[in-house]
Amino acid sequence: MSEPIVFADLWARVMRAAGFRCQCRGECGNPHKKGAGRCPKEHDKYASKHRGPVRLIAAPIDPSAPALDAARLPHAELWAWCPECHDGARRAANRQAREEECDGQAELFEV
Repeated sequence: MSEPIVFADLWARVMRAAGFRCQCRGECGNPHKKGAGRCPKEHDKYASKHRGPVRLIAAPIDPSAPALDAARLPHAELWAWCPECHDGARRAANRQAREEECDGQAELFEV
């Protein structure tokens, strides 16, 4: 089984807790109907016949966490993410943060 070179112990604890399966439950915007609400991708397994094996990453449960803060989190605050779900969840969190910021500024221009 492939595993990262650095922080391998932390990564392994997160993966064992997740059953070596992506823990996304739709945060990426995909309802994951094939996985009963949870992403079906598993570490080192093929997602499809046209793509290579999935390499799960250990990343914060909150995908909008700044990188420096994320590096300091304990394993209990990390999830196993497939790269696609992690990118989608991060984009969705950033989009929501921008919308909330814009909503707050709308009051500045009301007359």
